[in-house]
Amino acid sequence: MRITPFAYLSSYLLSLLGNSIAAVALPLIVLQTTGSALGAGIVAASTALPAVVAGLLMGVVIDRINRRTSSVVTDLISAAAIAALPLVDLISGLSLGWFVLFGIIGSLGDVPGMTARETLLPAVVRHSGVSAERLIGLREALGAVALLIGPAIAGVLITALDGSTVLWITAGTSFAAALITLLIPHSVGRLGDDEPSGSAGSSWQQLRTGWRALASSRFLVAVTSITLIAVTVLAAMQSLVLPVYFTVIEQPGLLGFVLTALAAGMLVGAGTYAAVGHRGSRRVWFVVALGGTTAGFALIAWLPSPAAVFAGAMVVGAASGVLNSVLGVLLIERIPELLRGRVLSSQNAIMTLAAPAGIMAAALLIEYASLALASALIASLWLIALVVGLGSRSLRTLERSTPGEDAPDAQQ
Repeated sequence: MRITPFAYLSSYLLSLLGNSIAAVALPLIVLQTTGSALGAGIVAASTALPAVVAGLLMGVVIDRINRRTSSVVTDLISAAAIAALPLVDLISGLSLGWFVLFGIIGSLGDVPGMTARETLLPAVVRHSGVSAERLIGLREALGAVALLIGPAIAGVLITALDGSTVLWITAGTSFAAALITLLIPHSVGRLGDDEPSGSAGSSWQQLRTGWRALASSRFLVAVTSITLIAVTVLAAMQSLVLPVYFTVIEQPGLLGFVLTALAAGMLVGAGTYAAVGHRGSRRVWFVVALGGTTAGFALIAWLPSPAAVFAGAMVVGAASGVLNSVLGVLLIERIPELLRGRVLSSQNAIMTLAAPAGIMAAALLIEYASLALASALIASLWLIALVVGLGSRSLRTLERSTPGEDAPDAQQ
């Protein structure tokens, strides 16, 4: 494999692995330091809005500068914010305020970093000689690997190391991701000569252009709707419905196996698409993925037994691995290069809000109705995505083509 796709995939894996470790380790460290479960909630809540705002504004910046540069800078911001915590701990000791401060600073690199890496992907495809299907399938498979091993690594590190020392490791993964991204030639991340830097108009006008491009494209609205519902349902199931279920049946230790089953399924689905996704009709892959996700959520929804829940999670994971890969290929082809940063940043900002919304909805349903009803209603949301996916005219023809009238206008 050439250096460009290798560097891209390696940096993606390291960045996601660091986030996966931090997602487990950081709340535990906050809890150990403050002795308050509320403290962990405050840290999470205080970083949510800045992450959304930073994600939106960074889209304008990404459309102005070299995409490789933006990816490196966002990884360095994430690394510095995480590394600052154990450093402060060594000097003066940590308090809740420090966690909130550096959590907010770190949010300036999280969602923007995700967007920066996604905007770089089409250029990597063009310069690597690797098909979009294979590269995106490999990326999704590596994401599943990070999701699979990250929590386990976090558990080992928390046991072996003292307190905030674990965070040196997560900072190191982000820093290493930035260094490896530098192996990608600078020319790969540069906008073409025929694609202006997007400097016309104020930043606010450019941001509105990105939102208009997203809202005016039937294809992008459909894709965003499907992804939004998937994130909402998965977050509600993983973070609340299933934890409550396993607590009720007095087997809380089994919860971790759900995430393992989901990640294993994603690895299988994405790996399969990377290997043979270039064969056959994209529409067939897409419909099969939608059907598989529906079957998986249906199996989970009724909470019949732990074994059925594990099986459903693996089916959802496998179908999601294929679905995310297909949609990733389509987004490469159908978002104009000039608008890519703003459109993707808008999508990522929406997804950032989807998870807490799903968790809150599940909490209200469980509190004021029942666990069974909450599970069934949350899973039923996916039926909306199924209808959109099967019925949307913009998703009926998915083969490679020049963006047509439904594509966002780069000159708006």
